[in-house]
Amino acid sequence: MSGLFRGYGRGLTAVFFLAVIAWGAMLIVLPQLTMFERALTAPSRSLDSSVAQMVVRDARTCRSILEGYKEDDAPAQSGGLAIPSIGGATPSPSPSPSPAPSTGGLAIPSIGGPAPEAARPYILQCDRATTHRALSRSGEAVYLDEAYDLPELTVSETGPIEDQQAQADEIAELAQTLYGELREAEANASPWTLENFGALAEARYIPMSEGQAIVEQAQWSNKALSLIGLRFVEDGQVYERIALVTLARTLFQAVIATGLALLLCYPIAYKVALATPPQRAVWLFLGLVIPYAIVELMRIYAWTTIIDNQGLLNGLLEWVGIIDTPIQFKRFPGTVFLVIVYTYVLFMVFPIYNVMNTLDKNQIEAARDLGASPWRVHWRIIIPHSKPGIAVGTIATFMLAAGAFSVPRIISRGLQAEWFSQTIYNKFFESPNANVGAAYSFAYTIVCFVLVALFMWIMRTRLKDFARVQ
Repeated sequence: MSGLFRGYGRGLTAVFFLAVIAWGAMLIVLPQLTMFERALTAPSRSLDSSVAQMVVRDARTCRSILEGYKEDDAPAQSGGLAIPSIGGATPSPSPSPSPAPSTGGLAIPSIGGPAPEAARPYILQCDRATTHRALSRSGEAVYLDEAYDLPELTVSETGPIEDQQAQADEIAELAQTLYGELREAEANASPWTLENFGALAEARYIPMSEGQAIVEQAQWSNKALSLIGLRFVEDGQVYERIALVTLARTLFQAVIATGLALLLCYPIAYKVALATPPQRAVWLFLGLVIPYAIVELMRIYAWTTIIDNQGLLNGLLEWVGIIDTPIQFKRFPGTVFLVIVYTYVLFMVFPIYNVMNTLDKNQIEAARDLGASPWRVHWRIIIPHSKPGIAVGTIATFMLAAGAFSVPRIISRGLQAEWFSQTIYNKFFESPNANVGAAYSFAYTIVCFVLVALFMWIMRTRLKDFARVQ
């Protein structure tokens, strides 16, 4: 600190520190706090009041459809989806109303024509207008009428239309009253919950036959999952903690990709920093940097032209005569590892090179004069000196690989198990269930930070050692 004051003055140093604090608050702290707040908040659609509100909407929509059905003596043709009979159109008109939907409804006629006793076609909203509506609960089935001591009411599919309308009105009124009570109770209750984080460890039933379950359980990967409790059998049914399995698999794959990058980049950094004249080192660096002048997505898509069934690699293998049918490289996890290493190789090379470049070459010459083998020179001199660069490159590559989204999504094209970053994306934009996605994202960040801290402890690396990586 005193050195900064002497070199830049108190005013400029204060401005620098304020800029760093503002940058950290805006780009790191505040987004994480926002994500954490969303992770601790229950999704609005999972609240009991939301379920009661949906019952009100379905009941009122059902009532509106039934009114149009009664007035026209047949359902209206707009707003619905009619599925015709498989046997084709009936040559003569039926005396009963045609099973086409009313406005906003969904009519599905029976295959053999409408039943003689049916008073109306099937209407989706009328079927959902019931007080026996499932609530959002994990691990158990709870229904609205049972939880709040309501009568079990439904809209009958037969009987006079006036009675069906009265049933829909009664359900709407009852659910509306309950909705108001639940909204008031939820407003006075604490909004914080850990259920979103609980979804990460929730076990899901995996439907499969008994024979298939035996075959699946014999696989070494499933045995490993069973050993650590991520997969288990209960009452003859297979359950798996899918989110945790995806998380563990992604971290394992990120570690493998980081290891591959280290094995590839350490020799490159050594060659450029210590085993090449400065003039040739410039050309080697240009060869590394020039491809990265292209946008990352374009480089990833370029790999698809190499690994496609009719791509460059398969075409070359077929031309040489090694294969007759294309190899499905998109199904190989190794392809994803290779492209990740290619995409983030500079984040491993530069930190190692920057530290290696500060090593006095006289130490290497002295070790060789004393009879040290090349392996011993690396183990006793070069690697200890390069440890901060190795740590920085490994951490950067691991974090980028663990958070990779475009590489596994584009390269595998859904033919491989998804990475955890894809799971988080699906929670935010496909489900949508942003609260659970926020919990997944925050938990994933904490897990990655813990792994990085563990790695730094194993490497005996401190934060001040990173200052050597310039």
